[in-house]
Amino acid sequence: MNINATIIGQTIAFAVFVWFCMKYVWPPIMQALNDRKKQIADGLDAAARGQKELELAQKKVLEELREAREKAQEIIELANKRSAQIVDEAKEQAREEADRIKVAAQADIEQEANRAREALRAQVATLAVVGAERILGENLDESANSRLVDDLVAEL
Repeated sequence: MNINATIIGQTIAFAVFVWFCMKYVWPPIMQALNDRKKQIADGLDAAARGQKELELAQKKVLEELREAREKAQEIIELANKRSAQIVDEAKEQAREEADRIKVAAQADIEQEANRAREALRAQVATLAVVGAERILGENLDESANSRLVDDLVAEL
């Protein structure tokens, strides 16, 4: 066997193998590599977008939390104002009720005082008649007694 023929045969076989690989093996491998490269690039872009969306979502959450705290603070302030207003209204109603009770009590006291005065006048008139009878030494009849009492009440 000749070494040159072997080398030439191996060169031709290698050339056919290279041509076969370039024609049928290399394109699918390159396609797979390009697809994988594109998939990785898309994944990295999606990860970057996801990171940006996450940051935006966190900012939005923080903003909504701040707004919720402000709103809660406003509601608490309104509730405090309303409670103070209710307390003031209750105090005012209590004052008004106390004034009404005071006026009613004063009217009752005045009525009782008038009744006591009338009763006292009647007793004074009766005592005056009894005293007058003793002084005069005579007994007055009922009509004269009533007339004297009415005159005495009118004078008082």
